[in-house]
Amino acid sequence: AEDLVGSLANSCLSSSSLQSFRRFGNTLTEHFHQLQPWHKTLKIIGAEFGTSVLSYFIFLKWLLNFNIFSFLINFGFITIPQFLAAEPNNLSFTGLELLTGAGYFQQTVLYYGSYTNATISKVENSASYNMQLAYIFTVGTYFVICFLILLFSMARLFSRNFVNPQARSVNASKLLCTWDFNITNEKAVKLQQKNLLTQIKEGLTELNKEVQNFSVMERVVRFATHLIAWVASLAAAVAACAGVYFLSINNLKVRPEFAFFHTVVVLPSLPPGMDQLLVQLLFLLLFRNIILKISIVGILCYYWLNIVATSESQCWETLVGQDIYRLVLVDFIFCLLGSFFGEFLRRIIGTTVCVSLGLPEFDIGRNVLDLIYAQTLTWIGILFSPLLPGIQMIAFLIVFFVKKVSLMRNCQPPCKVWRTAQMMTSFIFLLFCPSFLGVLSVIGVTVWRLKPSEECGPFRGLPSMYAAVAEWIQMLESYTAWKWVVWIYHNLISSELFFFIISTFVLVVTYLYWQIIQARRTMTKLLHNQIINAGKDKKFLLQKLQKVQRSKRSSSALGGRGQQVSLTAQLLLFNCLVQVHGVLQLCKQPAGLGKGCASNFI
Repeated sequence: AEDLVGSLANSCLSSSSLQSFRRFGNTLTEHFHQLQPWHKTLKIIGAEFGTSVLSYFIFLKWLLNFNIFSFLINFGFITIPQFLAAEPNNLSFTGLELLTGAGYFQQTVLYYGSYTNATISKVENSASYNMQLAYIFTVGTYFVICFLILLFSMARLFSRNFVNPQARSVNASKLLCTWDFNITNEKAVKLQQKNLLTQIKEGLTELNKEVQNFSVMERVVRFATHLIAWVASLAAAVAACAGVYFLSINNLKVRPEFAFFHTVVVLPSLPPGMDQLLVQLLFLLLFRNIILKISIVGILCYYWLNIVATSESQCWETLVGQDIYRLVLVDFIFCLLGSFFGEFLRRIIGTTVCVSLGLPEFDIGRNVLDLIYAQTLTWIGILFSPLLPGIQMIAFLIVFFVKKVSLMRNCQPPCKVWRTAQMMTSFIFLLFCPSFLGVLSVIGVTVWRLKPSEECGPFRGLPSMYAAVAEWIQMLESYTAWKWVVWIYHNLISSELFFFIISTFVLVVTYLYWQIIQARRTMTKLLHNQIINAGKDKKFLLQKLQKVQRSKRSSSALGGRGQQVSLTAQLLLFNCLVQVHGVLQLCKQPAGLGKGCASNFI
């Protein structure tokens, strides 16, 4: 008896210590999540406005982290060494440089032209710092890391939202299995209730979408309307691109000091201003907005690489950096004005002047494309203005709080339900495919084809920026310890065959992966139909059993009970055989799918 009491006491102590350790771990996890930036703000937005609006703020936070990372590596490997070799700036600061990006800023580390082309060494006979290699390797490494992050993010989100089929009982699982019983705070409980209620409403709205049937006349009218909208959108894009091009040509001919409003206001404000006007008046679709933005950025890149780079300017890289600086600044201003005029004044009109309009909705598509446009400008400008990610970081930080306040005070939850689980995948895909790949082509042409300025920048006097790497490789050929670097450069980096093999391998793996996805979807549908048929068999057996029980109620007590028990045993045995047969059929399926569906079937 004493041994039994001792063992019970030890088990109680071990279980209580285990529970205490679990509570301590849950508390640490909760505090760790609270330490994340804007954790509570994002939870409130998701509870009040749904996960579709929340995805915009998550995407904005993701881009903000991107720019913080870019600013840190540029500032650490490019700007700080330049401070050691910087010459004094003789220009005076007037404050107008904050709008123009010229003047005093022209001879600072903000732009490409102020960086030296010499090796930096503060102590004689010590290790030197090659600014040319540091500049091109820092920018190149950053773009390689961005490429890998975007690629793996797309693969992960695609696998989560498209490859793995959505569970049929997702709403039931949200209702029954997602509550966190560790939440004890009253405010946290109410917030979790709102969040769960909003997610269930969104899921039910997606399931209960009505299929609209249009007549032939209505289809013709809709087709004509879409055709007119597309023609107007393309015409507006062509007109905007033509206006940007001709204003850019005129801007190059007129000096900034004699045409302040032309260079500062008209040219930089045309792309974002034209975009905001078209979106507000014509209510264009998402893809039309992408066409407009990408077209304008493409015209600007053509102007920078083919006209500015071949002009007689002393430092064309600094001129390009100033143009991008002004574009980023004016895009930020128009973003703030869009929140004021598009949401604040719209709320005033909808609540006082025309009550039938009601509160405005948060335009997720337009705001996301504004972020993609701003990030595209930042990526292009990194080579010409290494500290531009720091400016965009501050802009995104302000935009986050302005959009949050405007959302809470002026907007209502969206009536149209977006496919929330796939929105982040679409956002990152749009950021990667038209934006990042286009930026890589622009950077590639600049580094490999264009001749740097003769009087400024770290690559002055070279035929191209990439020539600095070629000269470094030639220098390494005389050192035996660095032969492996020379071999990698000649056989991998500068070999077209290597990249052809890599591209072919990626395409083959992508094709095989896609076929596996299709096979899994087909197998999942078949297994789901088997489970439905097994459920129908059970329902049929229960109906037969109830029918037999009702028919036997009028029989004698003793004999009737014996026959009923016998028949019931036969039916239960038949039911067990049906279940065993279903399990055997499921076990014949591939490993993993058959096992999971068999367990669900049982």
